[in-house]
Amino acid sequence: MTNQSFRDSTQAMFQSTVDKLGLDPGLAEKIRVANSTYTVRFGVKLRGQIHTFTGYRSVHSEHREPVKGGIRYALSVNQDEVEALATLMTFKCALTDVPFGGAKGGLCIDPTQWSVDELEHITRRFAYELIKRDLIHPSQNVPAPDMGTGEREMAWIADQYARMHTTDINAAACVTGKPVGQNGIQGRTEATGRGVQYALREFFRHPEDVSGAGLSGNLEGKTVIVQGLGNVGYHAAKFLSEEDGSKIIAVIERDGTVVDRHGINIEALHRHIRNTGGVAGYPSGLVLSAKGPARFLEEECHILIPAAVEGVINETNAANIKAKLVIEAANGPTTAGANEILKNRGVTIIPDLYANAGGVIVSYFEWVKNLSHMRFGRMQRRLEETRNGMLVDEIGRVLSSNGLSGISAEFRKDFARGASELDLVRSGLDDTMREAYQGMRAIWRADDRFDDLRSAAYALSIQKVAAAYAAKGL
Repeated sequence: MTNQSFRDSTQAMFQSTVDKLGLDPGLAEKIRVANSTYTVRFGVKLRGQIHTFTGYRSVHSEHREPVKGGIRYALSVNQDEVEALATLMTFKCALTDVPFGGAKGGLCIDPTQWSVDELEHITRRFAYELIKRDLIHPSQNVPAPDMGTGEREMAWIADQYARMHTTDINAAACVTGKPVGQNGIQGRTEATGRGVQYALREFFRHPEDVSGAGLSGNLEGKTVIVQGLGNVGYHAAKFLSEEDGSKIIAVIERDGTVVDRHGINIEALHRHIRNTGGVAGYPSGLVLSAKGPARFLEEECHILIPAAVEGVINETNAANIKAKLVIEAANGPTTAGANEILKNRGVTIIPDLYANAGGVIVSYFEWVKNLSHMRFGRMQRRLEETRNGMLVDEIGRVLSSNGLSGISAEFRKDFARGASELDLVRSGLDDTMREAYQGMRAIWRADDRFDDLRSAAYALSIQKVAAAYAAKGL
């Protein structure tokens, strides 16, 4: 049995859903293929010589515009991968009712091999090549961070766009994931990891789903294995352990695995990785060598969180996965073949096009903020505080007049506080994740053709894209 590529898996899952939906073949083909993929090869003079780099920007679907999708920096970047990721973005946005089409970009580069100044030169030149073709534009094509990029690169791209469009008042909306001080939004950095947490919380609100996975109760005390402690894995693990009482018993990284059955201190481990570049030498827990770290995907745990790259759960190891619940914090971590193996074994999978949608959801909030030119909460926060304060004062007066104890100072402070931008972002993310889960769950529970969350999620998103094309007259 051979393992499928990321693109093959995405296409297989799409085709399986389309066959069950009975979609018109012509419309199905329109939804399946990428609308366009631009390949650019550009040179940058660095270290006394010209280096040529290859980059991509793929637009999968323009049923809604602008199209949205991150830009990743990795040596593995290629056209097939970028097109598969763009496809996933289309369905991710449709599933969560984020009004974007799907796109993705990538640059074939190892960012660790270049200095910050060199990366800025490379990034600005890549952005220039895309911007001059409207492949970065506030109303047409809006990138965001992905693997190997972050708010620093997004700030460079935004500045490059502004330099090339000096009269565009909405220039800041050309890209999301920017630093807060450069027209970004509170909560964007941790958004994908926070979305994973909210997805798990919503799953555990449905006893039928929880018991179907062979679990009970809530997230407190649940054992978790995380593969990849990058931005997404770190924040998901941090929030689950610190706020929900889950126990992170293993973290799998490129250079080894940290194991501690009593629970890993995620903040301390993350600090160690940031300072040293890997898990080697971490003083707490058992640190195992990089030889075969993927075998810890097969260790006993309640919840497995693959949060790195695609295809880590495949036909060679799916039969050995012992987790009861897999939540895909990465894009495409489970191949189509492995998905069938896990499903047949009764393992519940919360799929990537839902589980890691937190980033694009909060990117949508940032884009709206940039277009409105006003931070969230600015108009109503103090009004809320004034009204809430008046209400607390009146309740305290009534209690006092009836000889009852008053309201505590701590409650008064918490209740009277108006919602900040971060509060509103978290509220919007939580609401969106809840509604998206309930939408795909309704299909999962009501339609026998879609017997797992992934097929239900694909069915719901494909139907939404098909409806959008039908409304356009296609």
